[in-house]
Amino acid sequence: MRPTFRPLPAFTPYLVVTVVHLVAIAAGPPGLVAATKPLLMPALLVALVLALPVRRSPLLLWGGLALVFSWLGDVLLQNPGDIGFLLGMGAFGLAHLAYIALYLGPLRTRRVPGWAVSLGVVWWSTMVAVLAFWLGGLLVPVALYGLVLGAAAVCALATRPLVAVGAVVFLVSDTLLALDRFLPGFSVLDLDLAIMLAYCLGQGLIVAGVVTVARRAAGFANAGQLVPAQSASGEPGSI
Repeated sequence: MRPTFRPLPAFTPYLVVTVVHLVAIAAGPPGLVAATKPLLMPALLVALVLALPVRRSPLLLWGGLALVFSWLGDVLLQNPGDIGFLLGMGAFGLAHLAYIALYLGPLRTRRVPGWAVSLGVVWWSTMVAVLAFWLGGLLVPVALYGLVLGAAAVCALATRPLVAVGAVVFLVSDTLLALDRFLPGFSVLDLDLAIMLAYCLGQGLIVAGVVTVARRAAGFANAGQLVPAQSASGEPGSI
């Protein structure tokens, strides 16, 4: 039997945790920031599981893996020093690889645009050129991560607009994070709030796009509909 949980209530825990986390960054104690960050991706994973009309699908497999690796990255990046940074970056690299499998697999609706590939190459080359002097021994791992990150954003443009926007916003978040961390004098203001706002928004939009695609394929006309419409054969669709 197909689950009929409404998507909006499913996303409520993620929205609440996100708001609390962002408020904590802006005005709350650092302890609250550290406590809420590891809750973000589990809350979003709960939303994905509850809102999908068909749970045994590649959408949950690759989307779930991306969120699990993102959670691991969030946890590891809270550890100070280069080791925690490298491990966290590696976890996020795996998350983006899972997203690429999602974008080029069940979510793909068209070919990856040539102009998107060109923009991805320009973005990656520019980031490496700007940060190379300051990265030192981190140049190779950061450049490799940037390659995977950029590839994920480019591949997302072969999917639905909501997913593509989410992936690009995710790219903006990581771009700001890299410039803020490594480029001296870049951060005139505290960018932590902007970075996490873009991160939470990007991840949320990607998952919302996944849920939208799945529900439409299963015959749901809108997010609030509890019973899928019947197809011509009398059976709801699937994905």
